[in-house]
Amino acid sequence: MTTTTAVTLTGVTKRYGEVQAVAGVDLAIRPGEVVALLGPNGAGKSTTIEVLLGLVRPDQGDVRVYGDSPTNAIAAGRVGVMLQSGGIIEDAKVGELLDLVAGLHQEPLQPQEALQRAGIADLKGRKMKGLSGGQKQRVRFAMAIIPQPDLIVLDEPTTGMDVEARRDFWASMHAETAHGRTVLFATHYLEEADSYADRVVLMRNGRIVADGTSAQIKASVSGRTIRATVPGADLAALAALPGVRDVETRGDVELLQCADSDDTLRYLLANTLAHDIEVTSADLEDAVLAIGAEQETLA
Repeated sequence: MTTTTAVTLTGVTKRYGEVQAVAGVDLAIRPGEVVALLGPNGAGKSTTIEVLLGLVRPDQGDVRVYGDSPTNAIAAGRVGVMLQSGGIIEDAKVGELLDLVAGLHQEPLQPQEALQRAGIADLKGRKMKGLSGGQKQRVRFAMAIIPQPDLIVLDEPTTGMDVEARRDFWASMHAETAHGRTVLFATHYLEEADSYADRVVLMRNGRIVADGTSAQIKASVSGRTIRATVPGADLAALAALPGVRDVETRGDVELLQCADSDDTLRYLLANTLAHDIEVTSADLEDAVLAIGAEQETLA
């Protein structure tokens, strides 16, 4: 069966009692895309992923993975999954666990190759219960690529990893995406989405509120941030300036979120002893916060 999409969610809803976890999600992901799913806790990211994987049945809507049901796509080995937590046999050795997973698939990647791609070949003889949280995540990644899937789904993949381990993980993931695999990952680390995703999908209150490249998401938020050292700063005066949305103090540095940075700069230069001034456009974090604030205002 040919299809122009890797993943299609149409009108998907899911409620748990009084909580509307997913409230009408429409999402299409093309083959080969790397898509980051962002949003605060309770936004509906994990439930959307669970519905996509067939772990949870939606109340309404349709889910297709390469034109088939999630269950059939997974059974065919087209989907590799790396969840934030869940089923690992703690008393098993890493190599034993990967051998077990490989035995479930018709044309698996050799476990040793999966370990090498995940950067954990040295852990083969270690028991799972003796590994750190970050190491366990790397084992989950090795398990996810054993089916040699077309789609890899990752839920908070770098939780428990330090900065170096996160960088190494994404280097491994980049090698997988270079082969044309489709990737959907949920993360709280916005720099990961900014650096590695072709596309960013922002969820809030069970709905998609922004969808585009990282550059498009950032460009949707007007204004700039002024970072400056302002001796004897009068925070109330700075906050009252026309166009200043917010003022934050970090040590001896003031961060001013501005709708009109030119007016604010003129004031700083004419009326204060400000120095070490830096003006930057909105980053992805600024954009996500601004879109979230706008959604709260509209709610």
